[in-house]
Amino acid sequence: MYEHLGFQDISFIMLYGGAAMLAVVGCSYLLLTPGNAFSSDIRPPKLLRGWTAAFMAFVALSHVWWGVLGIFWLHEDRLVRNAVAIMLDSVTLMPSMMAMLLRMLQDRKRPLWPIGLSMIPVVAVVIVCIFIHCGALEPILQAYLLALAVIFVIYYIRAVRQYGRWLRDNYADLERKEVWKSLVTITCILLMFVAYKVNGGMLMEYVTQINTIIIIGFLLWRVETLQTLESVPLTNTSDLPMAIADYISTMLKERCEGKQLYLKHDLSLKELADAIETNRNYLSSYFTEQGTTYNNYINRLRINHFISLYRETTEGNRSIAVLRLAERSGYKSYSTFSAAFKRITGLSDTDWIKRESES
Repeated sequence: MYEHLGFQDISFIMLYGGAAMLAVVGCSYLLLTPGNAFSSDIRPPKLLRGWTAAFMAFVALSHVWWGVLGIFWLHEDRLVRNAVAIMLDSVTLMPSMMAMLLRMLQDRKRPLWPIGLSMIPVVAVVIVCIFIHCGALEPILQAYLLALAVIFVIYYIRAVRQYGRWLRDNYADLERKEVWKSLVTITCILLMFVAYKVNGGMLMEYVTQINTIIIIGFLLWRVETLQTLESVPLTNTSDLPMAIADYISTMLKERCEGKQLYLKHDLSLKELADAIETNRNYLSSYFTEQGTTYNNYINRLRINHFISLYRETTEGNRSIAVLRLAERSGYKSYSTFSAAFKRITGLSDTDWIKRESES
């Protein structure tokens, strides 16, 4: 990737070294600090923290071996230098990046062994390329890595869609912020991959390092602001006993609706199941049989609560702050409240308020 000329540019060397040092700092922070410097009330997933630390460690190491190969060893043998460095990146950076992205999705434990298996052809091609010292195989290697990236992106986008549906079914107000952050992460990494593969001279080398710094900073924030969630296994929803359904219905009215448990921020399906003393699989099945989802059930209660608060406020001729009323109705953000309001009522909150004031 980096030509010997790049390491004669003092500005590039500083940027290159800065990106490597930031990766080392990020890795050390994730491995050595028990707390959360970004948000003390959030407990990030341990596996995600570990894989992100591994990815940052390999980013730093990648800078080391590209620098060593480009300056001290094989700088005149471009074929062998690129083959060795690309192989090292392929068996470290790519697998750790893929594993990290998959661990951001907590709806299920997706297998990681196919990632390792997909790296075997890379190692085989590089060994043959070095042994015969022929550059004819380099385009094949590049095409394979590009195809691998495209396949993973397609799979990941599909997995994110599944993750979003799982969040909507099991958590009341997490689906928007969790999903878009995962998509932003892979977009940033794709930009780095494109810059890595496109031969654009020193300008592209600068872009690659700047993008690397952005990715490291974003990943640190992303990992430390992602709350650990519990996956809910898929269940057979067709045979829920009538007695259990009646019990769940009664307990929901008593403990969720009666005690306004639905106002708790980030209330999960498991927390609600524990509160009404039932199995979360039974509770999920109950909502399915009722033709709804956990998310719709909680949001309907919250929106109805908001409407009641709004009407009480207007009747008392008090000032109205929609965001404040939304927070009192169980929502952390206005955007989540607004989306839920429109989904439940069929109107935006502003249109509904306007109609309410005219009636």
